[in-house]
Amino acid sequence: MGKKDDIEAQVLKLFKENDRRRAVLFGTFNPITGECSVGERDKFTLPDYPIATQWLPVEMMEEPFVKELQEAGSVHALVKKVIIGGSIAEIYEEAYNKIVEQFVRIRIKYDFPFWAASFVYIKRKGGGKDVLFRLNRPQRRLVERFEKMRKAGRPIRLIILKARQWGGSTCTQMYMAWLQLVHKVGLNSLIIAHQSKASDKIKAMFDKMIKAYPVQMLHEMGDNYDENEKKIISIGKSGSIYRVPQRICDINIGTAESPNADRAGDYNLVHMSEVGLYPKTDKMNPESIVRGSLSGILYMPDTMIVLESTADGVGSFFHKEYLAAKKGKSQYESIFVSWLEIEQYQLEFESEAEKKAFLRWLYENRNNEEVDSDREEPGTYLWWLWTQGATLEGIHWYVQERTKYTNHGDMASEYPSDDIEAFIFSGRKVFNHEDVENLRGGCRPPRMRGEIYGNADEGEMALEGLRFRKEKDGRLFIYHDVEKDTEEEQILDRYLVVVDVCKGHTKNADYADILVLDRLYMMDGEPPVVAAEWHGHIDMDRLAWKAAQVAEYYNHAKLVIESNTLETNNTKGEAEYILTLIADVYDNLYARKQSAEDIRQGLPKKYGYHTNVLTKKVVILNLQVAVRQHLYIEHESECLDEYLTYVETDKGGYEAMEGHHDDRLMTRAIGLQVCFHEMDLPRVVKRERFKTTTQKVVSAATI
Repeated sequence: MGKKDDIEAQVLKLFKENDRRRAVLFGTFNPITGECSVGERDKFTLPDYPIATQWLPVEMMEEPFVKELQEAGSVHALVKKVIIGGSIAEIYEEAYNKIVEQFVRIRIKYDFPFWAASFVYIKRKGGGKDVLFRLNRPQRRLVERFEKMRKAGRPIRLIILKARQWGGSTCTQMYMAWLQLVHKVGLNSLIIAHQSKASDKIKAMFDKMIKAYPVQMLHEMGDNYDENEKKIISIGKSGSIYRVPQRICDINIGTAESPNADRAGDYNLVHMSEVGLYPKTDKMNPESIVRGSLSGILYMPDTMIVLESTADGVGSFFHKEYLAAKKGKSQYESIFVSWLEIEQYQLEFESEAEKKAFLRWLYENRNNEEVDSDREEPGTYLWWLWTQGATLEGIHWYVQERTKYTNHGDMASEYPSDDIEAFIFSGRKVFNHEDVENLRGGCRPPRMRGEIYGNADEGEMALEGLRFRKEKDGRLFIYHDVEKDTEEEQILDRYLVVVDVCKGHTKNADYADILVLDRLYMMDGEPPVVAAEWHGHIDMDRLAWKAAQVAEYYNHAKLVIESNTLETNNTKGEAEYILTLIADVYDNLYARKQSAEDIRQGLPKKYGYHTNVLTKKVVILNLQVAVRQHLYIEHESECLDEYLTYVETDKGGYEAMEGHHDDRLMTRAIGLQVCFHEMDLPRVVKRERFKTTTQKVVSAATI
């Protein structure tokens, strides 16, 4: 089979995969019957019920009334059990209707999609008559997250990062209304938008819903009510507080432009819309607006806080909150909705032939990084969209939509493909997304976590009696413990330790990073491996001694300290002092190569790896190759996250996106440069041929 035949076979395979993806994207969803709806469901059949076959939430199946109906086998059979005297026809119809109503009331408590599609009217996109609210695919995923927390008896806390135009705000608002109108009396809500126009839009949404809502369903079954009674009334003089009297619940509509009015309220449910667009002035900022609005809400069931927004820049309050939620470091969970999931972002092809030609072009250009204009993406990016699950019609739409924008950042902020590019950044990503993800297969939790200790914290004694101690909050993660040399043989140049120095030690400063690479496998042509890593905030002098301890522990490894930070922040000569001090007790410290003139003049060695403009470009380009060709084994997933947020600036330099770090990245960049280009291959030597100053250490395996 020739190359052309191989391509055609691959195209046919991908064509079938596209059909499968479209079947998922536009698959069956019937909120009335419950088929393929949100949550786990069981099939339920009543032949004489208005909906003969339903798929009900499994929790609902435990309701006594539902069990009774199931046992009866039909509504008619249950009616016969309750009819006593009177006109059979009239009583039968009344009993039948009551059974249906009771069943519906039970179902709407368990089945939000059914409630929304049965009773909630919303504005039709594109104009026209109002329509019942049928959840689209991203909305169903959002409701699943809400329901998972609610059913577990947990407070609902979610941060939503979203693409535009899929109805995330509408879905959140209607879910809150469901809790107020169906679940519990007295739940007060607060909705804050970024500006008054958006707040008015949210209020209009609630008005539309409540206007069409059956007043009967606001009362308990059997209660007396007036069909003409008011379902929403204004409270107070502010014009921003409304009440549904039947449910004794208030709906407070606010704006980020005047947040102080919202501080004194008693709220259970809070929806903060477009947080990324909240104003930042001398008197207010997004953080103070959010904090003030949420101050009275307890962390308990039957409460809900949702912060949602499209992204608007990195380093912002919303950006930081989203990252914290994503990493599991806040009480919120995070959810991201990509344009790939939204049904409307599809552009059909005029023919099957055009579709196959587009797919063939996509496959053949999957490694092409060139573009003809600033209004298109390279083949590598479009192929990456395919690997992320996009359909051909979706990529076709993306290509067309991209022509509206002169740079990728503007397109990404409106229609993000992942939650990294969602936040606008200037510059071009240094590392190809797919190359980075190919490294993630090696990532795993460390085998041990703790710290290395010596007989002292500094000086010669710091390198004696070294031992590893497991500690729950230790900053040293060990993936491969040191393998000690035997009494007969020693492996030279096996371990390499690289240090990126922190700039300060406050919580907002960069981290210090100590990386251990195991080069043993290079003897057999295999890549080096990340063996251990220490990561945290620490003073510079303490970091230097800790790095020396780690290097000594790993068989007196070559120790490379990035000296640029020390030298840049140094005002009293501390950098040279610290490095020289370590050199006095640690004789395997990396020093820059000296010129013949420096040697002739007897100038002292310059310890440390200095990253200036030239050397930084060299190590980053070398790291690009290492990542692309999978030239080392990575175990730490957060390092890969740093690769994905590292960009080339307009001036030709490199930096982490605002709000992100590059300390792990830099230890790899420097380490792999030294590992591949400045060190000999590891080699085994007899003990008697090599005199070592290595102190006796205790491996973690013996602890």
